[in-house]
Amino acid sequence: MTNNYTKIAKVTFIFWLLKIIATTLGETLGDFISMSLNLGYLTGILITFSALFVILLVQIRSDKYIPWLFWLAIIGTTTAGTEISDFMDRSLHLGYIGGSILLSSLLLIALFIWHRIEGNISINAIKNKRTEIYFWVAVLISNSLGTAFGDYLVDDLGLSYINGAIATSAIILIVLALHYFTKINETILFWVAFIFTRPFGATFGDFLTKPIENGGLNLPRDAASFAAIVLFALILYFSENYKKRAVR
Repeated sequence: MTNNYTKIAKVTFIFWLLKIIATTLGETLGDFISMSLNLGYLTGILITFSALFVILLVQIRSDKYIPWLFWLAIIGTTTAGTEISDFMDRSLHLGYIGGSILLSSLLLIALFIWHRIEGNISINAIKNKRTEIYFWVAVLISNSLGTAFGDYLVDDLGLSYINGAIATSAIILIVLALHYFTKINETILFWVAFIFTRPFGATFGDFLTKPIENGGLNLPRDAASFAAIVLFALILYFSENYKKRAVR
C-alpha cells in the first residue's frame, strides 16, 4: 500500500506497529483520565476532545507530513475513542453490542459520504485538506468502534484480555494474508485492519492494567501509559532516522 500524500504516514510494517502501540496507549491513557483520576467519562470526553481538536487543527493546517504530529493525532483519536465508547456503552447504557452497532453504522455513513463526495476512500487518494478531514473523522469513529468491540469480546463473550488480543491479532494476520495472496480491494483491507488494531490495543491495554483476579497484570495505568509512550517514541525516532539515512 503506497501513499503519495506527504501528510499521511506511509503504510508499512512500522505503520501498523506504531498504530498498535498507539491504540494500547489510547486505552490505558483514556482509562487513566476517566477512572484513575476519577473524572468520569463525560469529563474525559471533554478533556480528550479539546486536546484532539487542537492537535487536528495543527495537523490539517500544516502543509507537510510531520511524523510526531501525525502520530500524536492518531494517539489523540485512540484516547478520545476510548472515552466515546465507554460513555456510550456505560453512561448511556447502550451496551457493548449496541455501541458497536451504532458506531459501525456511523463509520459506514462517514465512509459513504467520503466516497460519495470524493469518489474514493483510499488513503492514497487524500490530496487536499477537505479529504484529510474525512480521513480523520473515519479514524476517530473506527477507533471508538474498536474500543467497543474489544470490550464486547471480553465482557459479553467472556474472553480473557489476552485471548481477546489473540483473537483480534488473528484477524489482523488474516487480513495481511488476504492482502498478499488475494486480489481483494486493498482499501477495504486497510480499513478492516485499521479497525481491528483498535480492539487489539483495547484488550491488550486492559490486560496490562486490570486486576490480577480479573485476568490482568494490575500495572498502574500511568506507568503503563508512560512505558507505551517511551516505546512509541523510540520506534518512531529510529524509524524516521533510518528513512533519512536511506535517502542520503
